[in-house]
Amino acid sequence: MNKCARTGSVPTNTFRVFLSAGEASGDLHGSHLVRAIRARHPDARITCLGGPLLRRAGAEILVDNHDVAVVGLFEVFRHSRTIYRAWKTLKDHLLRHRPHVAILIDFPDFNFLLARLARRLGSRVFYYISPQVWAWRSGRVRSLRRVVDEMAVILPFEPEFYRRHGMEVAYVGHPLLDVLPEPSAPQPVCRQYSREEGGALLGILPGSRQSEIRSLLPLLLKAAALIRKQRPDTSFLLPVAQTVNRKEVESQVTRCGLPIKLVSGDTYGAIRACDLLLTASGTVTLEAAILGCPMIIVYKVSALTYLAGRRFIRVQYVGLPNLIAGRAIVPELLQNEAAAENIAAEAVALLNSPDRLTRQRKDLAVIRSRLGEPGVADRVAELVLRSLNVTDSGSSQPKHAR
Repeated sequence: MNKCARTGSVPTNTFRVFLSAGEASGDLHGSHLVRAIRARHPDARITCLGGPLLRRAGAEILVDNHDVAVVGLFEVFRHSRTIYRAWKTLKDHLLRHRPHVAILIDFPDFNFLLARLARRLGSRVFYYISPQVWAWRSGRVRSLRRVVDEMAVILPFEPEFYRRHGMEVAYVGHPLLDVLPEPSAPQPVCRQYSREEGGALLGILPGSRQSEIRSLLPLLLKAAALIRKQRPDTSFLLPVAQTVNRKEVESQVTRCGLPIKLVSGDTYGAIRACDLLLTASGTVTLEAAILGCPMIIVYKVSALTYLAGRRFIRVQYVGLPNLIAGRAIVPELLQNEAAAENIAAEAVALLNSPDRLTRQRKDLAVIRSRLGEPGVADRVAELVLRSLNVTDSGSSQPKHAR
């Protein structure tokens, strides 16, 4: 075992960091953390499971997260060969290079495997952005307690959950506050997204995983067609995540024959331009909440995945805005309720009721106020360095505490 890393001191002149971000949101928040660490120690070697944003931030990509971004028990089985190759690549890297710290961003259960390996090798294990053990399979908190040295959480109700389970965690606020503007800020970007005169502009956000494109996008496009029949002046925006196959999205959109503009690299601008979103559950719901855009949350997995997982779910809602509010401020249509007819009916009802849209916007503004303050990446970088007894020297060499 690398005893120095386990006790928190850095024994060499090169500060070695491994970071695992298996999804698009982790790629975003990990990239800000990498920049914050490099601002303090420019010579740090940072390797990762990640995507294009982490690459641009200066991290060395060992495995592209596009290869492992799947959801659902049986979807994982279908991609088992690709996931195994990714695991072997990362395992071999950790065995050879023994990073001083492994920073894991959400993405269970893959990151749990990496945490166990990293701890066995003597790396310090830092979990940033808790997996949603408070939502389902809460027994996993015991695994976290065994293999994680320190955890930074981003949702206001998480510290109390972990305290109840014998863990002390640091609440750092939500990292989206570092990247999203205030809803009241000027919106010049919205002018590029046209709508039919007098009509509504709807956003379609099927998710950032390829499996979600296959399962949710056809459903949302069918709902959009039904909305268009009832409100012919409605037009649509569809932001395309970098972690999915754009050609597959284009193919589905072309077949549906609706006025849908695909958007790349400006998801937040597209969200701000819309009157209403039809969105998958996930981080994007909180992004929309912070940006003040009303939404309907839709989610559906395979029947086998749903049957296998439903008995482990411990929360009343799946949408983060509803979880933080403690009540249903955003409509949720899940599994059997996630039918195109239901989605369209809910969307038309909202669009026909400006008062309901205004009320949801006011409720979403309260959500933003509960998410802490900007500067999250800097706070997390300080926690990581402090946990290793590395001081913020601002030089190219880490200063060791012992």
